[in-house]
Amino acid sequence: MKPKPTRYVVIGAGIVGLATAHRITLDHPGASVTVIDKEQRVAAHQTGHNSGVIHAGVYYKPGSLKARLCAAGRASMVDFCATHGIAHEVCGKLIVAVDESEVPRLHALHERAVANGLPARLVTAGEAKEYEPELRCVEALRVESTGIVDFTAVCTTLADLAEKGGAELRLGTRVTGISTRGGEQIIHTTCGNGEGEGDLTADVLINCAGLHADRVARLAGVEPPARIVPFRGEYYELTPERRGLVRGLIYPVPDPQFPFLGVHLTRMIDGTVHAGPNAVLALAREGYRWSRINPRDIADFAAYGGLWRLARKHFRYGLTEVRRSLSRRLFAESLARLVPAVTEADLVPAGAGVRAQAIARDGALVDDFLIVARDRQVHVLNAPSPAATSSLEIAKHIVAQLPS
Repeated sequence: MKPKPTRYVVIGAGIVGLATAHRITLDHPGASVTVIDKEQRVAAHQTGHNSGVIHAGVYYKPGSLKARLCAAGRASMVDFCATHGIAHEVCGKLIVAVDESEVPRLHALHERAVANGLPARLVTAGEAKEYEPELRCVEALRVESTGIVDFTAVCTTLADLAEKGGAELRLGTRVTGISTRGGEQIIHTTCGNGEGEGDLTADVLINCAGLHADRVARLAGVEPPARIVPFRGEYYELTPERRGLVRGLIYPVPDPQFPFLGVHLTRMIDGTVHAGPNAVLALAREGYRWSRINPRDIADFAAYGGLWRLARKHFRYGLTEVRRSLSRRLFAESLARLVPAVTEADLVPAGAGVRAQAIARDGALVDDFLIVARDRQVHVLNAPSPAATSSLEIAKHIVAQLPS
C-alpha cells in the first residue's frame, strides 16, 4: 500500500515561509504543502517593507547562525535572482567612520568581516570619495559583495515555484487556534472577512509568522524563550533631483550595543534613494504609523519585564530615536553626517517597516536567528535582517530538521 504523503503546513507567506514551502517541494516531492497567511497578498509585512539590501554578512558574530546563513544566503539569493530573471545588482557598499572616534569600531568591523570570509577592505577617505563623491568620512570599509533587489519580487517568484511544485497557498486565512489529535496537528482557521471557518490537518507545522511568531508558538503549545516586540523603522526618500548625491549604499559604523544599523542611504533597484530607517517602539505589531495603535499589542509588551529591562539600559538611545521620528530636521541632520549636502528639503516620506525583534526575559535583544523545533513543529521565533538575504538558506536549515 502506497504510504500517505506527509502533510506540511507553513504559517506565514513572507519570504522565509515561502522559501521553506518551495524547499519542501524540492526535497520532498509528492508531499502535501499548504501555506496560510491572514493577508491577501504575499510579503505583506517585514519582507515587503525592508530596504531591499542583499547583505554580505559583515556585522554578525563569526560562527553564528546569522553569519553562516547570511554568507551562504547572499550567494544563493544572487544565483536565484539571476536564474529567474529578477532584477538585482551586486553594487557593494561603504561603511564609514565620520570622525576619528569611530575608527576603532570600523577596524573591529573589518576584523569581523575578515573572520566571516568576506571581500571587505579598509579604504582612505580619498578612495571612498571615488565611490561616493559627496561622502564625508575619515576612513571607510568597502564591502564588495553587498547587493540590492526587490524582495517582494523574490516572494512572488517563490510563491509561483511553490505552487508549481504542488503547494497550495491560502491567503486571507487567519489562524485562530492549534490543537492536537493523536499524532496530528489541527490548525483552526477563519477567512479574513470572518465568514467561514475551517480546519487544516498537519503532520508537520512550520511557524514563519514573523511579527506574530511567538503568539503562534503559544497557540501550538510551545512557550517561546523570547517575546516579539515591534520596532518601527521609518524611511524617507531623496527627491528625484537630489538622487545624484548617492551612487550606492552608505552606512554609518553601527553601535555594537544595539542591533539596528543606524540611519543609512540606499540606492534601490528602481533607482530611488531611500534614507533610514530609524528604530522606535511601535504601538502595534503592525504599527506602520504613530496613529496605528493596538491596545492588545501594547498590553502584551507593556506587561513584559524583558522590555522594561531593555528600556532602562537604552533609554537615551530610544529617546533620540523618538525625537528623530518626530523631526524631519533631525533625520536630515543624521544623514548629513554621512553626506553633508543632504538637507531637510531633500527628503520626502517613503513609508515604514516594522521589525519583529525578539527580546529575552532578561532584557537582552536576541541577536541571532532563533529557530525552535518541538514535537513535529518548527518555530522561527527571531528572523529580522538579514533574514530576507538568508531566506533560501534558512529554508534549507528548517527543512533539514523536519521529520518526514
